Amino acid sequence: MGLLDGKVALITGGARGMGESHVRLLLQEGARVVFGDVLDDEGKALAEATGALFVHQDVTRPEDWERAVNTTVETYGKLDVLVNNAGIMKFRRITDMTPDEYDQVLNVNLKGTWLGVKSVIEPMKAAGRGSIVNISSIEGFIGAAGLSAYSASKFGVRGVTKAAARELAQFKIRVNSVHPGAVATSMVLDPELMAEVDGDAFMKSMVIKRFAKPVEVSHVVAFLCSDRASYCTGSEFTVDGGMLTGAGY
Repeated sequence: MGLLDGKVALITGGARGMGESHVRLLLQEGARVVFGDVLDDEGKALAEATGALFVHQDVTRPEDWERAVNTTVETYGKLDVLVNNAGIMKFRRITDMTPDEYDQVLNVNLKGTWLGVKSVIEPMKAAGRGSIVNISSIEGFIGAAGLSAYSASKFGVRGVTKAAARELAQFKIRVNSVHPGAVATSMVLDPELMAEVDGDAFMKSMVIKRFAKPVEVSHVVAFLCSDRASYCTGSEFTVDGGMLTGAGY
């Protein structure tokens, strides 16, 4: 028996990185999975390798959300789980960042999450229950130089999560946020970002002194998607190796 036997899940940003890990683990736990991404080649390759269903999806476009949700329901008859994973990070000091760059980060990370919540309400109501997992970040709790837009978006995801949890509990739809720390993905290990980070200070901030494997985040996501998390809603789950425990001294 898998943790998610009988569940149907839609995952955004699923073609690589943490999203790919979520796709693989939710399949392993018994879910039927549809995943979206703008990365068509990577998405089609992952679908072929795993048996998950890939749809092209730009999370900032309501029509792409409609297509992804409709594809899920038409293929599998229902939708139980949404993992709002799609996100981008752009390292820019405030003095150097353009309004367009700021808007791009907010549109993908925050508007995309809000559109996802909005898009799955009706099919989850029809299914009689549901679980929405919004991927935020430890930058949803703290600021980081050069990540003002990213931090703003991830703080915003916390707010959307809590408001949605209060609105949707009456329909037995749970909404929670997951806050990863340093995860070994191409987004976090981007050379531009790494060149700006004080490596010694960064390691000092860690309690568990290593980067997380993506699947370590996926295990928390899978739990929240499952009925074992039936009394969890509006909550924040950190997967940060202890980075938020203190100042590092």
